[in-house]
Amino acid sequence: MAGWHESKCSRIENGKQAVSQSDIRTWAECCGAPEQVADLLAVSRGLDGMYVEWRRLCRSGLRQVQQRALPLYERTRRFRVYEPGVVPGLLQTADYATALMTSIAAFLAIPDDVEEAVAARLARQKVLHTGDHRVALVLEESTLRTRIGGADVMAAQLGHLLVAATLPRVSLGIIPSTVDRPMWPVEGFWLFDDTTALVELATAKVTVTQPHELLIYQRTFALLAEMAVYGKAARNCITEAIDALG
Repeated sequence: MAGWHESKCSRIENGKQAVSQSDIRTWAECCGAPEQVADLLAVSRGLDGMYVEWRRLCRSGLRQVQQRALPLYERTRRFRVYEPGVVPGLLQTADYATALMTSIAAFLAIPDDVEEAVAARLARQKVLHTGDHRVALVLEESTLRTRIGGADVMAAQLGHLLVAATLPRVSLGIIPSTVDRPMWPVEGFWLFDDTTALVELATAKVTVTQPHELLIYQRTFALLAEMAVYGKAARNCITEAIDALG
């Protein structure tokens, strides 16, 4: 039906020949599944970067990882961020980021360029103050109670959250630990507009671009955001966490 030679089919099946976009469209049409084309093309375009191990990404240090993400941050207009355990990089203080990255560098046994990496991470925070970016963040209350860098560093970080929550471009929601949950805690993820989702696993960074998977992440974020509290209630969660530091 496709008019392909048997040897071409064999090379594709055995991973010896990549499929072109026209091949994908032809194959989907032959299978009577033209609705699958968009997802298949997204997979094909992003295959090499979909799952990348941290040991490969960070082999020369953390700075380049932070700098490489800057163009994505600059072109994104709508950020949706969910974090169950750590404060997102866009809201981190220098001391909090330093403590976190120092632990990461030691764990991965990679070159220590933490100072430069922290500077690059903080540089990305300009999207909170410039352009027409909108940032919606939803944190589990456990994030506020997870001590990174000790009590003093954590107290300053929580105080910074109180300030960041007042920024006109920022929506900060906290999911209380006592809430009845229609949606369970999931892995942390970032949505960049409606085109990309980034998920950080213990072993690798996963980049999602397939339309049907993006819809799942968008729906997940919406459900988590509905469980969160905002404004005064969110500030109360943060101040209670500060008080708990003693």
